[in-house]
Amino acid sequence: MTTATYHVTGMTCAHCAHAVTEELKSLDGVRGVTIALHPGGESAVTVASDAPLTAEAVAAALDEAGDYELTR
Repeated sequence: MTTATYHVTGMTCAHCAHAVTEELKSLDGVRGVTIALHPGGESAVTVASDAPLTAEAVAAALDEAGDYELTR
């Protein structure tokens, strides 16, 4: 199992965090998602998965969840 933390912008509330969590959990191999929400700033999104995720897969899940962006 691997854990990675991503910095995400665009989340402003618990509903945003829930949408992001559900989309990330739908990715193959994802076992858990934890979000440290910072409304209007960069939120830390930690993902536990069987194998490392590509930045492209995470960005696509964020896009599907709403207007959220992975910062580089």
